[in-house]
Amino acid sequence: MTSTYHAMQRTSPGVLEWVERPRPTPGAGEVLIAVEACGMCGADLADVHAQRNGPRVPGHEVVGRIAALGPDVPPMWTLGMRVGVGRLGGHCNACSLCRQGLFQLCRNQQAVGSSCDGGYAEMMLARATGLVAIPEALDSLQAAPLLCAGLATFNAMRKSGALAGDLVAIQGIGGLGHLALQYARKMGFRVVAVGRGTDIAADVRALGAHHYIDTDHQDPVQALQAMGGAQLLLTTITDSAAVSQLLPALAPQGQLLVLGVGKEAISVSPGFIVSGERAMAGSITGSPYDAEKTLDFSLLADIRPWIETMPLERAPEALARMASGQVKFRMVLTMNAGEQQ
Repeated sequence: MTSTYHAMQRTSPGVLEWVERPRPTPGAGEVLIAVEACGMCGADLADVHAQRNGPRVPGHEVVGRIAALGPDVPPMWTLGMRVGVGRLGGHCNACSLCRQGLFQLCRNQQAVGSSCDGGYAEMMLARATGLVAIPEALDSLQAAPLLCAGLATFNAMRKSGALAGDLVAIQGIGGLGHLALQYARKMGFRVVAVGRGTDIAADVRALGAHHYIDTDHQDPVQALQAMGGAQLLLTTITDSAAVSQLLPALAPQGQLLVLGVGKEAISVSPGFIVSGERAMAGSITGSPYDAEKTLDFSLLADIRPWIETMPLERAPEALARMASGQVKFRMVLTMNAGEQQ
């Protein structure tokens, strides 16, 4: 293996630069991953444009093989093993939240691609506590988006308390939403997609929606109320105003589950919450164990992300295409330089 590797590095806000770096040596509890694929997430845009000093390699939907082991890595992780890393960079196993088994809420773990280097690179370091075992039956390009977009949506719904037969509305049909539709259908929910435009109507039905509400032509609240109201409203968008406007579609004892992190507050009347015993909650992606359950269910239920691919050195172009909303529905970077899949 060579003594250097290439990476697409954020050097200043909004600027990605192709660089060559020395091959790192993993420290205690760390592994070095030879990256095979890295999915692109909306959070990558915030990481690339962040007003912070110093270089950073973005990317947190990473799949590759273990190329080197640091000291004190558990024996379950071996050289050549295919592994993944999501947004949460590995829990500490020492804080009060870890002691409760709430590893996804550990406050001593890094955010991959934000507070530590991520997967827009041929190699990356990762904590062993953040590793996800990738089933051999799952292709690396297909597995990568499941480590964030897939995990976030699947884990949120399986923890929501919604039951088979319940009406579940998915707001936002993009990188997260297109996977949420597939999971919701396979979980036995009555699935309603809430989006904009007739151009995606056929896609949302192919992805599993029983009904599609085009907000350009329908009042989504009236449409959902006519169906009896949503027992679960899963919102993947960052437009807090649009989320607030859809809240009246919640059925009594229904739940709003927030995945999209908007900058503005979500507005809701306390009386609406109290009188109908409705609830609002957020859901972070999940632990490595949760990620492995996501991959297992995806294989069992034949769920896959719809992806486009570009080679690593074209990351700025891929990021711009993702930001434009033109990708259907997830972009994945490959590490085969100069070759588009």
